Amino acid sequence: MVRSSTRPTSRDVARAAGVSQAAVSLVLGDKWRGRVSEATAERVREAARELGYRPNLAARNLRLGRTRTVLLVVPALTTEFFGGVYTGAARVAARNGFGLVLYPSPEGIGPAPDPFASAESALDGVLASSMAADALTAIRGEQLPLVMLDSDPAGSLGAATVNLDIADGARQVAAHLLALGHRRVLHLAADVPSWTFEVRAEALATALAAEPGTTLRTVSAPIVIEDALDAVETALGAPGPRPTAVVCDDDKLAAGAYKALRRLGLRVPDDISVTGMDDLGLATALDPELTTVRLDADLFGERGMETLLAVLDGRRPETGDIGVELMVRGSTGPARED
Repeated sequence: MVRSSTRPTSRDVARAAGVSQAAVSLVLGDKWRGRVSEATAERVREAARELGYRPNLAARNLRLGRTRTVLLVVPALTTEFFGGVYTGAARVAARNGFGLVLYPSPEGIGPAPDPFASAESALDGVLASSMAADALTAIRGEQLPLVMLDSDPAGSLGAATVNLDIADGARQVAAHLLALGHRRVLHLAADVPSWTFEVRAEALATALAAEPGTTLRTVSAPIVIEDALDAVETALGAPGPRPTAVVCDDDKLAAGAYKALRRLGLRVPDDISVTGMDDLGLATALDPELTTVRLDADLFGERGMETLLAVLDGRRPETGDIGVELMVRGSTGPARED
């Protein structure tokens, strides 16, 4: 097959493959399943490759009434986890000819001014973390096709949701500590009003309560190392038996717990075990390395973007939470006997 000196059109592809232009549109738009055969689809793709055909996105967008632009709303740009979410979402967006715009809504600062004259005309849809849900009102994002990340499926503005199996992560932590003989646990909870932190607190409490003789005390702190240090130091100075393990909602909180324990002359894990959540780069920089739950941020972003694309195409999104994995390292050991 010889390529034309002019830019090939979908009509050229249809003629070369021996099919209609409608069939070409279905195949190259990845909407052919159930409408044309696998053999026909492959013939169209082969003809497009041979001709060097590239769809005219500007013309297609005009026909579809789409900008092929999606907004990702996250709490902060400085958080390693949400950097991974962006990377995964951007990868899927680029593969499907979409642009991804990042819109941060840092804790304590609030949403930035609406960057769009009209979000509905500038965007096809929104992918948003529940930790930055307030920003949706500022940009009227809830009026667009919406997918919520880390969000209660029963209360997410009627939007599709994509979640990590964070409850299972908390249960894995509890099972690990119970197997090591820990019965007095301090939960250092993130002082963030978010569904994801409520879920892990409830799952941890339920799992520990199933073991007779186990006690759980909860203190909270913002996800700031110095605040975590102060919270743990105060908790360990309270009267009564000292906990043998500290379960932290985030690896940065765990780093603060390490500092508090060392200030008090206690060793990790000989005197007190410590666990985290996220498996950030910080987890293996600590000494000893931190036992924590790995949350695959890249996959989380990929699944979120794939779900939004399904919503935009009128397809049923993939369901089921994304699995998480406990990474056992040096910060946990057998409970110390009194």
